[in-house]
Amino acid sequence: MKKPSLRTRVLTGAVAVAALGAGTFGAMSASASAPAAAPAAAVRADAANRNLQQSTHLTVGAATRAAQAALDAAKKENQRVSVAVVDRNGNTLVTLRGDGAGPQAYESAVKKAYTAVSWNAPTSELAERLEQAPNLKDIPGTLFLAGGAPVQVKGAPVAGIGVAGAPSGDLDEKFAKAGIAALAK
Repeated sequence: MKKPSLRTRVLTGAVAVAALGAGTFGAMSASASAPAAAPAAAVRADAANRNLQQSTHLTVGAATRAAQAALDAAKKENQRVSVAVVDRNGNTLVTLRGDGAGPQAYESAVKKAYTAVSWNAPTSELAERLEQAPNLKDIPGTLFLAGGAPVQVKGAPVAGIGVAGAPSGDLDEKFAKAGIAALAK
């Protein structure tokens, strides 16, 4: 008899584990008063494993503080803006729309934050790079206008803050940097 391929064996094992898991879940749901069974095998991740990588992420609380600080800085100068904070992977953590901010400001703030964290640079600097590489602007989800700034830990990006809605990108970026400064307090 021919020995099944590795792919077939892995797939068969995965199906068996899924069926076992579904059966266990169903049995536990049906008899909720019964004590839960101990897992068959605990999976442990070895922190020294060279196949694993650790990364630093901003907490939602910290992202909220930073966004509020940026919004407060804009409010002090009578500017109506929206603020977005994205994590290292570009996922939105927090957005705040200031009173009276324009409808375009929300999406622009998110894109500026995404662009800043993606290139680990303020978007004002990135806008200058368009002269040498105009195709950068074609990358989906990006916006190469001043107003975005990366949040860094030991020089590596962990988040991005984007602000949009002030009459100039320089003001937007100033407010984004106020958000970053609030994280140091």
